[in-house]
Amino acid sequence: MTNAIYLTTTEPYSGKSIIALGLVNLLSGRTARIAFFKPVISSDDSEKDSHIETISSYFSLNTPYEDMFVFTRKEVLKYINAGREAYIIDTIIARFKALQEDHDFVVVEVTDFLNSNTNNVEFDGNISIAKNLGIPAVIILKGEGKPVGEIVDTAVSTAKSFIDSGVEILTVVVNKIDVEKIDQIREHLTRALPPGLIVTPIPKNIDLESPTMKEIFNAVGGKILFGEHLLSNRVETSIVGAMQLHNCLTRLQKNTLLVTPGDRGDIIIGALQANISKNYSKIAGIVLTGGLVPEQTILKLVEGLDTVLPIILVESGTFKTVNRVANTQSRISPDNKEKIALAIRTFDQYVDVKSLEKKVISFRTTTLTPRMFQYQIVKRAKEQKKHIVLPEGEDDRILQAADALIKQSIVSLTILGNKESITAALKRLNLSMDLEQVKIINPATDERFNDYVETLYELRKKKNVSLEMARDLMQDVSYFGTMMVFKGEADGMVSGAMHTTQHTIRPALQFVKTKPGVATVSSVFFMCLPSRVSVFGDCAVNPNPTPEQLADIAISSAETSKMFGVDPKVAMLSYSSGTSGEGEDVDKVRKATELVRQRRPDLKVEGPIQYDAAVDPSVGKKKMPDSEVAGQASVLIFPDLNTGNNTYKAVQRETGALAIGPILQGLNKPVNDLSRGCTVEDIFNTVVITAIQAQQ
Repeated sequence: MTNAIYLTTTEPYSGKSIIALGLVNLLSGRTARIAFFKPVISSDDSEKDSHIETISSYFSLNTPYEDMFVFTRKEVLKYINAGREAYIIDTIIARFKALQEDHDFVVVEVTDFLNSNTNNVEFDGNISIAKNLGIPAVIILKGEGKPVGEIVDTAVSTAKSFIDSGVEILTVVVNKIDVEKIDQIREHLTRALPPGLIVTPIPKNIDLESPTMKEIFNAVGGKILFGEHLLSNRVETSIVGAMQLHNCLTRLQKNTLLVTPGDRGDIIIGALQANISKNYSKIAGIVLTGGLVPEQTILKLVEGLDTVLPIILVESGTFKTVNRVANTQSRISPDNKEKIALAIRTFDQYVDVKSLEKKVISFRTTTLTPRMFQYQIVKRAKEQKKHIVLPEGEDDRILQAADALIKQSIVSLTILGNKESITAALKRLNLSMDLEQVKIINPATDERFNDYVETLYELRKKKNVSLEMARDLMQDVSYFGTMMVFKGEADGMVSGAMHTTQHTIRPALQFVKTKPGVATVSSVFFMCLPSRVSVFGDCAVNPNPTPEQLADIAISSAETSKMFGVDPKVAMLSYSSGTSGEGEDVDKVRKATELVRQRRPDLKVEGPIQYDAAVDPSVGKKKMPDSEVAGQASVLIFPDLNTGNNTYKAVQRETGALAIGPILQGLNKPVNDLSRGCTVEDIFNTVVITAIQAQQ
């Protein structure tokens, strides 16, 4: 077991970002005390190291930037030339030990090999650093374009160099290989390398290796004329638009970059039209060469389009520009969240995480941070994949969340809506969702429609619902989606981005009904605060609950918190603590608390109690010194909807907390509501939680 790991490579662009991001993501599911350390960086003092910035910003690491590295490459070479290698090592060790003392785990990454003249120096230096830090290494090799024999020879010789120097090797990663060579490389390396060493072949991924339009822009320079907000578009291939338009169109493939002189208005307009046509794939962007600005009529036409590609104007000629484009290497940058997420998914898919965990993770923590909570719920949802229906396929946020859910293989999805409209929206949003993995259903034309109508009629005819009324209701996506859940053709439903709470949950209350023994349907929010996760209930459903309903809400909320790994310590909130207050409102909370204690003596519950006494240890100790809950409450039950809804929103806005919910509890099958102001992340998290509810 260890609390640090050293990531090393032998040549540039080996794909170590995949391992670094994946490993930090794995660790962030276990602890908030992670450090990332790059002893030597390539950047000079004028700019920050991009990879440090990416890791630090994405995972919200609290280490100051200047503590995450020691030297620039130029400084190291200067000290080596002066014969001061010992000073380099001593300084790195001191900085590393300081990080190690203050964190549960440190991920150490080597410098990049960007200069062939210093490769041997850097390789020897990386071995020396790993040896002196006394931590195990992960060796990352680039397999692209290399025969199997050469890959095996490189892996064996590199591993031997580290082992001979006394450095333990955890795994050898061979990145960017042809997918058909995976089994062959794994077999050869397993035989050639020492026993017990994990072998990790990872195939090349065009989506990771393709540069973005922003990277192209940085490489070619110039000026952005249009589409600056779409510079995250990936470039998979490039062509020169020097032929006639009809010949150019035949060469357009998915994510093509078109390089053409700026006076070729026909090529510009043709490419823009092809980009919005359902008969052509999405185009990445256009680079206009020769410093030729398109005519005003062309510019005016482009300005009036709803969908505009990134269009860059450069002074250089076409030949020179094409060479710069061809030599552009892709890197994962802090602002490219899609590539970061893809790198993490690639790590999770190809790395033997369980074996690696056994070797490297030696710490345990009782803290549950927001990132740990999110990591753990995604992991749990993946363990038993469930089928969720999303009725609001016309909402862009729903499609963006669905794209992320499918790419991470968390759930199976059915999206309700018109397939052509949804397909067009995916293209407009620059989403590459695999439609083979998603069912898109138009309720009005679905073959199950009449059966659903008959079922609804039978369930509701005693409530004066006629067959025609049932037919009208079933055209509503909320009713259709809920019926899928009722029939067992979906495991859960998430809606509300475009509809009210009542519109979303009414069908569930009418025929999904409540669980046996549960009289009150209620809701909770998971409030992901900076250092903990709290459960707030009820903030969305019951306006003025009775003492009995309040007790139901508290018990359901405690069960929900336990289901998601939050140890329930229940605070029944009021405007006074203990016996200090009187009045109808505080008496209601006092009675509800007694009911909870009678019905569930196993639960830790306190009430009535004020919010500050419930969550602040110092205040809790003063006001209720003998309480097991005061100062450490994790489940906070509000006396009414007005208080709960306003409090959760105030906490969310003032602290920047992530509020996941409302999560409905008490129903026979999970149906969850979204706020109409929800974000893509809100939808993603709510679907994940719905999937876990469906597992119970």
